[in-house]
Amino acid sequence: MGGFGVINYALLDEKRAVFGAISAVLSYPEKSFINDRFLLLETFENPKTLALITAFWEEISALTFGEITETYVDTFDFNKKTTLYMTFYKFEDARERGQMLAKLKVLYEMFGLLPDDAELTDYLPLMLEFIDAGDWYLDERSGDSIELLIGVIEDGSYHLLQALEEAGNPYRFVIEAMRNELRVCVKQGEEKQHVE
Repeated sequence: MGGFGVINYALLDEKRAVFGAISAVLSYPEKSFINDRFLLLETFENPKTLALITAFWEEISALTFGEITETYVDTFDFNKKTTLYMTFYKFEDARERGQMLAKLKVLYEMFGLLPDDAELTDYLPLMLEFIDAGDWYLDERSGDSIELLIGVIEDGSYHLLQALEEAGNPYRFVIEAMRNELRVCVKQGEEKQHVE
């Protein structure tokens, strides 16, 4: 994203459905995956994001459903370089990573999303689902919390995108689209005010 600016919460709120749709695309593919693309494509108004998601669908649609699920598993479950767990890239120390996962769990619960204990709290589709479904907008507690969430997504997805691009993986388009939408919601060039 090239530096972190000030989050435009109103715009992030307007784009909830966009992040929900990206979460759905990044989740394990169900049988309706290919047919759902038409509904999902209607969600994207940003021309760059729409072009990226369309490029993903064009590549992935050439595969059978079995090949799609195999691609998903090979990409996100069996390759450490392309994991959907966003803190994996930054925290090698299990204790530090555990602390960040606990912070994210508290954040989700504070804003009304009760994550399934089967997934770690830094799982990208869950993080995007939180942006979509959490009750964070206009809550005075959301400032630092949303900054933390977006910071974790930005850091992790940067490394994820690099690895996906290097591999020529179709999911690179989805991650780039997500990063584009986050970038739109962050006012660049403004210094963040830190109050201690």
